[in-house]
Amino acid sequence: MEDQMSKISLRPFQLSDIDDFMVWHCDDNVARFCGWDTCTSKEDGLARLRDRTIPHQREKAICLNDRPIGSIGLIQGSGAGLCRAEVGYVLASKYWGQGIATHAVKMVVSTVFKEKPGLERIEATVDVENVGSQRVLEKVGFKREGLLRKYLIHKGRTIDMFIYSFLSTDSIK
Repeated sequence: MEDQMSKISLRPFQLSDIDDFMVWHCDDNVARFCGWDTCTSKEDGLARLRDRTIPHQREKAICLNDRPIGSIGLIQGSGAGLCRAEVGYVLASKYWGQGIATHAVKMVVSTVFKEKPGLERIEATVDVENVGSQRVLEKVGFKREGLLRKYLIHKGRTIDMFIYSFLSTDSIK
């Protein structure tokens, strides 16, 4: 397991990643908790990668042996919210339960406070039904702050979310 973690890296996406990108973007189990719907074709996936993922550069590929198996992104607030950022991540279902998402979140958290002066808080909102993602955050050291009832409309239904935080003064587990 530890050997596998040494093969995990984060890097910007490239158009040549399309086949790997499609693995999780076509999986209904993965998309269940994501804000996007599954891709219906390779052209749809290529457009998503080319027009949304690559240009914004907030999302990095989670790679195993330099092949993308998921993504992780961090969006920093602006104005009065400049002191906080929100993290989000997704992983191909084949790799669930192996500690890879936890490792990727640790990689981001371990460097982001140094890279972004003034950042004091990382947040994550998680569907109350997404127990796997809750465990990832808790393993890293995020603290559950509360329940956000009827927080957003997700794929046609209003859902409750938990909010988690990690402060610049917290320690990674």
